[in-house]
This record gives sequence, C-alpha cells and structure tokens, in this order.
Amino acid sequence: MTNLHQLIYALSDALDLVGVDDVNHGKRVAYMALECARVLQLRHADEEKLFHAALLHDCGVSSSRIHDKLVYTLDWEGAEDHCIRGYQLLSISPVLRHLNTLVLYHHTHYDTLLSLGIHAEIAMLSNLIFMVDRVDALCAQKRLEHPKLSILTLSHEIRHEVASLGGTFFNPKLVEAFLTCSTREAFWFNLAPDELHRSLHHYMHSLEHQSVDLVELRQIAEIFALFVDAKSPYTADHSLDVAALSRFIAQKMDLPPDVCSKIEIAGLLHDLGKLRIPDELLNKAEPLNDEEFDTIKIHAFETGQILSQIQGLEEIAQWAAQHHEKLNGTGYPSKNGAKELSLPARIIAVADIFQALAQKRPYRKNLSPLKIMELLKEYQKSGGIDANVLETVETHLQACWEISIRHSSKLGA
Repeated sequence: MTNLHQLIYALSDALDLVGVDDVNHGKRVAYMALECARVLQLRHADEEKLFHAALLHDCGVSSSRIHDKLVYTLDWEGAEDHCIRGYQLLSISPVLRHLNTLVLYHHTHYDTLLSLGIHAEIAMLSNLIFMVDRVDALCAQKRLEHPKLSILTLSHEIRHEVASLGGTFFNPKLVEAFLTCSTREAFWFNLAPDELHRSLHHYMHSLEHQSVDLVELRQIAEIFALFVDAKSPYTADHSLDVAALSRFIAQKMDLPPDVCSKIEIAGLLHDLGKLRIPDELLNKAEPLNDEEFDTIKIHAFETGQILSQIQGLEEIAQWAAQHHEKLNGTGYPSKNGAKELSLPARIIAVADIFQALAQKRPYRKNLSPLKIMELLKEYQKSGGIDANVLETVETHLQACWEISIRHSSKLGA
C-alpha cells in the first residue's frame, strides 16, 4: 500500500508548481517549522502533524497570480480566503481532516488567535506555520530587492523583522525559537533545493509507515483534482469529470473493479502538472502559438514526475502521464505508441479529449455529443486514439455526455 508520508510529500510538489519560477515554498516552510519544533521540544505527534500541514498549507492556492502576491507581500487583506479553501479541501479526506484547522488559521495573527479561544495546540502550530511561511516570503522579497546579496547577509534583516512582529503577528515563544535555530548558518544553507530535499527525506524515513488504501487514496486524489481544476474557470471540474468518465468507460469494457478504481484515481490526478502553467495561458482567449503550446506540453511530463515518486502508484503514474500520447507515437511528452499504451491509458486519453470538447473553453464553445463523436472518429482514423474505446463511448454516447457536463450544467454553463 501507499505510504501516507511519501504521498503527501510528492503531492506537495504539485502545490509547489503553482509558484512557476519560485518552487519548494511548502518544503521550505516544512523544514523551518521542524527546526523550530525541535527547539520547542514538541511532542512527536505534534511534530508530525506540523510537518504534514506545512507541506499542504497552501492547498487553497491554485493561481500563480495569487501565489506571487502571497510570496512577495508580507500581509494583505483577503489572505484568509485561501486558508478557508484549504480547510474545505482537507475536510474531504478523513486521513487529512486533522490538518484542516492548522491550514485554516495559518494566516491569522497571534493577537487575533488569542481572542478566538481555539485550542492552544492548534493556535501554536498554526501560528508557527504562519511565522515560517512569512520568513520564506521575506526571503523572497529580500532576494528580489537585493539579488547580489547572500542569504546569510539578508538573514540578519529577516531575523530583525520577525523579532519586531512578536506579540502581534507571532507568538513571542515561537519568535524566540526561530531566533535560536536561525543563528546557525546551516539553517539557511539547508533552504537550498538539494539540501532541503535531503533533510526532509531523512525526517520522513524516521516516521512510522502509514498505509493508505484505494478508498483513502481516491479521497486524497479528489482534493488535488479540485485544487488543479480551480486554476482556471474554464477547467472547473475537468479532472473530476474525466475521472468519472474514465471509470464509466472502464466498467463498460468489463475491466476488474480494482483496475477501474485505479483508472479513476489516475483521471483525478492526470492534470497535476498543469499547476506549473501560468494562469494567462490557460485563460487565453485566442489559440496558443507554438511557443505557448510547448509550455503547455510540460504539464503531462510534470504529472508523471510527481506521481512516479510514490511507491505503489507506478501504474497510476504511468496512465496519468500518458493522457496526451497517441497510438501512432506522435503524442507527448514521451512519444509512446501503441506498444507502450495500455488499455487504461487509452481510456483516460479518450475521456480527457471527450470531456474537454464537452466543456467550454476561452477560444470556443462547448460541443454537442454528435460533433464530439465526429471529431473523435477523425482522430481515431489518423491513429490518435483506440477504436475499441471509442466504440464503447459511441455505444453509451448520451451517458458519456451527461457525465462530462454534470458539473457545468449545474452551473448553467
């Protein structure tokens, strides 16, 4: 079974992609939070909870524009919106639900937390995430203002600013812990990518294995599907509907129940890499030029890179990463052909195209079932998709259509 720690760590890669050029934010926050936790001598259970919440704390931010505002602005009105969204998403999964309040309050000032009357443990851990999250924001701001200065030189200013916010933004006890551990040069050196991953992997290996079954994995995958689909109003619920359509087709083709479940999970996660695409490309009203399309192509590769790190998800990772491959070998990103594309991968590819055509895009309206079939048949004849999968879709055309528009129809789109 999949290890929960490994799953959360790998999926935090997807959250980090939202920064486009500024990646590893969640991991830097997790590292700094753990360093402070050790100074504070927190209980092991609280430390582990802190680690997971820090990795996932920005699961309410899909937009690269909002991410930039969070990184390059110390405090701003409306910052709590993504905290509320993160709380809602984590509440979907019983396995992750215990993290939701930490995410909910991770932008709440210490002096406000005092008046809310929430549990002391939640107040401390959420405020700790807030503090080191703002430390990382200050690092980004200082480097932008002084690109030639080293992080050690800038650290003195950062430490001074954090100290000045004790009692208002941050719990003074937490500030003291940060000032203690950040006196070491190693604290700042470990924020570099290679050292960061090494340090966090070492910590994960010290944790007791926590297995996640297919039902729990599907619930976590749904969170990330909603997170990805929120990146653009034109892809709202795309991953959810691709997953449902993929499972429906697989069932109609008499695939085993466990394979159908895995296909559904791959459908939920197939567009994880799209988080790296700048908002303006996904929302562009005109067709993409060649350079822009090359940027879009990276998303399938990124999906495979993220999911392939998770032991036990090898098949799911492969199927999800292949959703833009073609039987004739002209797809992307790996130019896989018929020999490399299993039936589950072929099903997801067809479901992805069908749902996209059924959904409105900035450069075209949504298409009717008959028009979609017409286009898919042309695509199949040119060697793009599987004939047997397409025959199943045609046999159940109305049902496939209804699955593909079930969310957009509720919104009146």
